[in-house]
Amino acid sequence: MYRACRKRVDTESSTESPDDAPAHGKRRGRRRWAMDTRPLRRPAYRRLWSSTVVTAVGSQLTAVAVPKQIYDITGSSAWVGAASLAGLLPLIVFALWGGAVADAMDRRKLLLITNVGIAVTSLLFWAQAVTGTESVAVLMLLLALQQAFWGLNAPARSASVARLVPEDELPAANALGSTVMQSGQIVGPLLAGALIPVVGLAELYLVDALALCVTVWAVHRLPALPPLASTAPRRAGVKEIAAGFRYIAGHTVLLLSFLADIVAMVLGMPRALFPQLAAETYAPWGEGLALGLLFAAVPVGAVAGGLFSGTFSRARRHGWMVIGSVVVWGAAVTGFGLSDSLWLAVAFLAVAGTADMVSMVFRGAILLSAATDEMRGRMQGVFTVVVAGGPRLADVLHGGAGSAFGAREAVAGGGLLVVVVMLALAAAVPALRRYRV
Repeated sequence: MYRACRKRVDTESSTESPDDAPAHGKRRGRRRWAMDTRPLRRPAYRRLWSSTVVTAVGSQLTAVAVPKQIYDITGSSAWVGAASLAGLLPLIVFALWGGAVADAMDRRKLLLITNVGIAVTSLLFWAQAVTGTESVAVLMLLLALQQAFWGLNAPARSASVARLVPEDELPAANALGSTVMQSGQIVGPLLAGALIPVVGLAELYLVDALALCVTVWAVHRLPALPPLASTAPRRAGVKEIAAGFRYIAGHTVLLLSFLADIVAMVLGMPRALFPQLAAETYAPWGEGLALGLLFAAVPVGAVAGGLFSGTFSRARRHGWMVIGSVVVWGAAVTGFGLSDSLWLAVAFLAVAGTADMVSMVFRGAILLSAATDEMRGRMQGVFTVVVAGGPRLADVLHGGAGSAFGAREAVAGGGLLVVVVMLALAAAVPALRRYRV
């Protein structure tokens, strides 16, 4: 019952360039493993993807500027951490509500409203910086507002993909989007670090705001994405959000796709221990170099996985791809925890990043193909909360475990738990193993 039954392609994708993508069997040589770019031949998806390119880099400028400004004002890392938590609650609330909204209204219109809201927030960040406000309360309020808009935006953006490309291109489309986001996590902070000494913090906010104008223009050119004609009109309220959770509970494969990410991130994301490992285990290589390499290794591995993701489009057993990638993630994290050598540790983290990319691509494909269109927004809302909240819970768990048992022991133990729990879930509940398209 968990086979994907949606074989038709929604109107928006089926009417654009239907014959321009080569069949799977025609992919030969390098094209069999290199990134599958067929979705970019579809104008609507290309516009959505190009807006993601801009957002991925621009958002990271603000992500660097806000904690830097808070630290400059207070001189306290505790305030930096408090600001991160201040953005988490509105993200959770508005991502869940945003999923319900995305199922009740034209998703293109929702994307326009929220992208304009994010751009205005960036302008307000710039205004407070250029006027020398130096108020942590103002920064935290603006951060909460920005995360609220982003929570409304993300479910609509992700849910729209299945209306713009056919089902067999969903893994490729997810790989393209995920690769861009991971690349932004590398390029954005590096660009911010280079620009801050030259132009200052205020201008970083302004650059982000101006870049978002490109995003608004690209989204404006998307086709209308209203609820399908077969969908009954509804209001986006608590009842609809609750219906989304009941839908997940009634579809085991969707529930397991969320649990797989929770297992991988909560038990196996060791980033909270990077500073301790850099200062203790990898100090001979230089604490600053070690810290930078540890933080960069996972996104670098993810980008590499995206660039060589051509095989994703040929995979049909999406459930096994999720199970296998989570197990590889756990094994790689375990290897990282056991590594004395910095370079071996970085290599293990890069492998983990590649595995995380594979997991993200196929979990996203399952959510888009196994859920009906009237539920996709709410599924993506829950997905946004899981992706954002899992690593934050991991920070708390690993921070405590590192203090109690030691950093390396906590990392290796967490990775091993990921492998054991994921294999146990796969053995106990066959729905994910059996899922294929």
